[in-house]
Amino acid sequence: MNQRALSDPKASLEDLLHEGTVALGLDLHQACRDKLLAYLNLMIKWNAVFNLTAIRDPRQMLIQHLLDSLSVIPVLRRHLDLDHAELADVGSGAGLPGLPIAMVCPSVRLVSVEPVGKKAAFQRQVAAELALTNVEVYAGRVESLDRPVDLVTCRAFASLDDFLKGSFGLIHKGTVLAALKGQGAEVDAECAALPPECQIEIEPLDVPFLFAQRHLVLIRNAPGRHQGPEASPA
Repeated sequence: MNQRALSDPKASLEDLLHEGTVALGLDLHQACRDKLLAYLNLMIKWNAVFNLTAIRDPRQMLIQHLLDSLSVIPVLRRHLDLDHAELADVGSGAGLPGLPIAMVCPSVRLVSVEPVGKKAAFQRQVAAELALTNVEVYAGRVESLDRPVDLVTCRAFASLDDFLKGSFGLIHKGTVLAALKGQGAEVDAECAALPPECQIEIEPLDVPFLFAQRHLVLIRNAPGRHQGPEASPA
């Protein structure tokens, strides 16, 4: 991949975002890129007071948060009708990966689940300022939700086993769970601890400008509250 924008200290965040999304095969119109950058700027602003993320450098925030989140979209589109899915993003923190997915896929219906009040408040502010009408922020624990969805995502939500147990009330017969993970050895160990009925696929992710291993773990047939043959998405 041409990494001109990363190596050029004068390259703007817009340049970096454009080059990164092109590398991911995402053809984003200018209005969408503007929303993503506005979200990043709000994250930078709020982070100075509320400590949303340990990453402080704006370029690294764009790479390790925005591009990392966006890297799952091409993979998910191969596995389900992402653009028309109902999505629950669990333990979403500053809204990752759910909010970037909702911006790029405006037909997605997102419920972003975040129990920490200041982080949920930040997400609500983002949704209001950027007019994200497809986003609902739930400020509570995922275990209290009883709402079957098509897709459940997480990016930094403990182990895969904890992810499954916490998502019990979100899972119906066709639900796909997708967890962003790092090193392959870590992924293999966590997958081995899952219930044997789970169908697991591991997809490597190539995050532009990020020199670290990333994987997306896809889980089907996970145990859930709404798994009967009559169950259907809400």
